Amino acid sequence: MNSSTSSLIRFAGLCRLFCMTLIFGVTAHHAQAQGYQIKAGDTLRIEVLEDASLNRTVLVAPDGRISVPQAGTLSVRGQSVETVQSNLTQRLASNFANTPNVFVSIEQLAQPRPSAPRVPVPDPVITIYVLGEVGNPGRVDVEPGTNVLQMFAVMGGFTRFAATKRIQLRRGGSVVANLNYDQIELGGNGGQTKLVDGDVIVVPQRKLFE
Repeated sequence: MNSSTSSLIRFAGLCRLFCMTLIFGVTAHHAQAQGYQIKAGDTLRIEVLEDASLNRTVLVAPDGRISVPQAGTLSVRGQSVETVQSNLTQRLASNFANTPNVFVSIEQLAQPRPSAPRVPVPDPVITIYVLGEVGNPGRVDVEPGTNVLQMFAVMGGFTRFAATKRIQLRRGGSVVANLNYDQIELGGNGGQTKLVDGDVIVVPQRKLFE
C-alpha cells in the first residue's frame, strides 16, 4: 500500500469518526464540554482509527469499570472523557507500530433511578392517658396543642362519682397542676393549659361527704 492510499484511508476514517460524533447527540457533547465526570451506567463509545475491530460501545459497570480488548479492564468512574481517552491510548500503544488515534465519547448518560413512591406521613398526634372516674378512660391520641378543657370533652365527661374539684394533671410522674372542673367551666384558670405527649389526667373518686 503506497503512502497516497494510506493517507486516503486515514482521511476516510477521520470523516467517518466526525460523522459518528455528530450522531452521538447534543446531550453527551454538552456533558463533555462541561468537564463531566463519568459514572456507573453511562455508555461510552470507543473508536480506534487504526483498528476498526476495537471500535465498540461499552457500558460503565456498577463498579465503575469498562473492559476493552487489548487494553484490559479500566476504572473510569469519576474521570473525564479526556482522561479515559488518554489512558486507553497508553494501554493500546504497545499493540501498534505508532501511537494509535483513540477517541472516546459519551454515547448515553446513565438513566436516573426512579424515585421511590412517597409514603404519606401520618398527622402528628400526642398520647394522653386518662385514669379514674371518666366516661372513656385509657389512652387517647389527640392533636398537638390540645388543652385541658378540650380534653375533658374528648374523654367522655365524668361519672357521678368523680371528684371534679380534685383533678390532677401529671407529667413525668409529678403533679404539675390541680384542676377544678367546676371553676374551669365558669372560665377559671387551668382550662387553657396545653397538654404534651405522655401527660396523665387523674380523676379521683369523690369522698363520702364531698
